[in-house]
Formats: sequence, C-alpha cells, structure tokens
Amino acid sequence: MIHHLHGTLVESLPTQIVVDVSGVGYHVLIPVSSYDKLPAAGSQIKILTHLAVREDAHILYGFMSPAERDLFRLLVNHVSGIGPKTALDVLSGTTVSAFKASVVAGDTAALSRIKGIGKKTAERIVVELKDKVGIAAAWEAASAGHAPSPEEEKINDAVLALIALGYKQVDALKAVKTAATRQPAAATSELVTAGLKLLL
Repeated sequence: MIHHLHGTLVESLPTQIVVDVSGVGYHVLIPVSSYDKLPAAGSQIKILTHLAVREDAHILYGFMSPAERDLFRLLVNHVSGIGPKTALDVLSGTTVSAFKASVVAGDTAALSRIKGIGKKTAERIVVELKDKVGIAAAWEAASAGHAPSPEEEKINDAVLALIALGYKQVDALKAVKTAATRQPAAATSELVTAGLKLLL
C-alpha cells in the first residue's frame, strides 16, 4: 500500500496531478476539493494516497487532507455500487462535513444533487453509512424525538456541522448555544462560524 507521496508537483489539472518522487513521475487522480489546496507547479508537495489495484491497472488516488481520504475509503469500502470514480465525484461535489451532516440527517435530496449520485444510491449511502460517520448519528437520533422549533433546528444543524468537523458533541453544543445567545438572529452558517471561533 502506498500511504503518501512526497516530491515535486510537476503538473496539475482539476482531476489529476503528476508528482516527481526521486525521478519517478506518479500520475495521481484527485478530487476538485484537493485541487483547490494544491501548491504551485514546481513546489514540494506531500499528498495522501489510496492505491486501487485492478486486473488491468494500478491506480493512485490522491487527497490533500486525511478527512477526504477517509471519506473516499468509507464510500468505496462500505457502500455497494460506489467505486473510486463516483467517490471522487462526491468529494468534488460537496465538503466532507456537509456530506456527513446530510448522511446523519437522512437528507437524500441533498445527496442526490451530487454528480453521479441518484436517489437510490443516496438512500443506500444513508442506510450503509449512518452509523459510521461518528457521534453525530447519536445526536441526530436524540434530537429527532420531538419536533424542533426553527431556533432549535438552527442550533441542531450548527451542532451537527461542528460534530462532522470532528468536535465533541458536548463542546459543539456549548459553543453553538453561547453563539446563539450572543446572536439570536444569526443564520445556521453564522452560528457554525461563531461556534468555531469559540472552539479554537
């Protein structure tokens, strides 16, 4: 298994790059989310990789963050019918945190707006990944016991977003509630931003 490449970025396109490692050029397929984080051509780069072995080819997929690679592997290994190409489309069409929040909320409509994901695939993603995207699933189940008011819904959505970013449920809830007290009219995105500032 090739864990990562560390070398010179020779060329880059939105879906692929070439990395020179000690005179060997590695062709790596990447999602658009990683392309946005690439340094300029000629710069040193360290990129995380996943090697897919097929009968006719060994293909390297690259990611600029561990969260992107983790989600890619989660999709490829745990959702029937999703291969590396579709997993790259998912990463190119949404953020890791937004994807996790959609899975936890069972929002198949949001998932099916991603290129390559139809309604049936979106439903399969929710069923097969809901218990694998972390503590956010437990938070969603707890908050589903009553119909939340619009204010509670905003807080819930903001907390889910922070949990999906890796923060603990108790810390995320405390930060969002503090932010909501200070800015009662804030939108969900503003609560997420304010909550992040309090957590940093």
